[in-house]
Amino acid sequence: MGDAMKKVLVLGVGAQGSTVARRLDQHPNVEKIICADYDAKAAAEVAKTMAKAEATTVDASDRSDIVKLAKGCDLLVNALPLEYAENVLEAAIEANCNYQDFAAGSLYQDIEDPLEGVKHWVRSIKEMYDDYGPRFAANGKLAIIGTGSAPGFMCVVARRAVRELDTCDSIYINLYEGLEAERFLPYWWSPVTALGDMASYGVSYENGEFHYNEGFSNPIRRKYREMDREVMLVEHAHDEPVYMGYNADALFKGAKNCFFKYGGYGIDFAYPLKRAGLLSHFEEEINGRKVIPFDVILAHIPPAPKYDEEIQEILDEGIVKDEGFNVAELHGQKDGKNVRVEAHVSSLDIFEAFERFKLTAEMYFTGQGGYLFSKLFVEDKYDQVGLISSDMLSEENVDYYLKSAEDFDITVDVQVFDE
Repeated sequence: MGDAMKKVLVLGVGAQGSTVARRLDQHPNVEKIICADYDAKAAAEVAKTMAKAEATTVDASDRSDIVKLAKGCDLLVNALPLEYAENVLEAAIEANCNYQDFAAGSLYQDIEDPLEGVKHWVRSIKEMYDDYGPRFAANGKLAIIGTGSAPGFMCVVARRAVRELDTCDSIYINLYEGLEAERFLPYWWSPVTALGDMASYGVSYENGEFHYNEGFSNPIRRKYREMDREVMLVEHAHDEPVYMGYNADALFKGAKNCFFKYGGYGIDFAYPLKRAGLLSHFEEEINGRKVIPFDVILAHIPPAPKYDEEIQEILDEGIVKDEGFNVAELHGQKDGKNVRVEAHVSSLDIFEAFERFKLTAEMYFTGQGGYLFSKLFVEDKYDQVGLISSDMLSEENVDYYLKSAEDFDITVDVQVFDE
């Protein structure tokens, strides 16, 4: 990439994209940031808070529109909805720039059956390594997928934690998000992404093979130090078991089992909807009218807050509960003994995040997680080309990433326990 000042295109200025853009604006290696969104107001609102940014609109369904903006850029950060991933990847190759996104493609693509859709998604990630990887490498560029908080930050944490083991049996990425406001606000990130995951099958990697499990199934219970009680975590569609399953032998000391488990307010809200069939993507006829239940529910879910005044109003109305944890839990062997490794991540709560940065806690953690991968790009830290997922950083960059996170008050505490 060289030592020249960097030009970055950020596609999508929602909770994630806007946070990354604002951080890049403060980096001395960045010369210019293009904030592009289908919503002209959103792009302008973000750009006006920055010194190096310009705002523009983009039609992400039109690849040529993306290519036109990306040409001459060193990095394209894709913070658009998942269904645009393939279009943006192709545009990045055509424009000959590096690429970064927050999650790897759409769960469903154009497949109606959710189970077949999620199986296709798992296969498509391998195809991204195998097909897009060589194409980016031919350009001398790097694409990195899944770079938010989870997947993203938690993948790097798992890489750090596995160092404590000689051999690894199982990896659990365990997240509990218990942030509840007085205002009806089930999700502090994209509701379409959240509910899409809730509607889907979960993926696990068990005994060296991928398994597809009903969402909300296979509960586990955990009591970590962050909370005063034991809570339940359930199966949920997420990238981490897919990445780590594919990379188990190369990067995770032969792990045979990889899981993502999730709990909290968003799960509690969505579970009865799922049981009632209201997260179905299949068209139904009700009283002579054709509807898709998922679309009806989505239409009644408020978008994630992203403007300062909106977040302030929510805080002024009151926060009912703010609790949770982000833990990578690994089981394996060390010096001939069975051990458990726990890597606990601490970040800012919603009040601290807003007071200091005018962000929600979700925007802060996910945004900084994403920014830290962008930071590696603009500081020329990557020595890889091709396509990698966020668990595939070099050992040196794992350390640099986590050290850089401390500058944003995001810390990792790794503990080892005998079992």
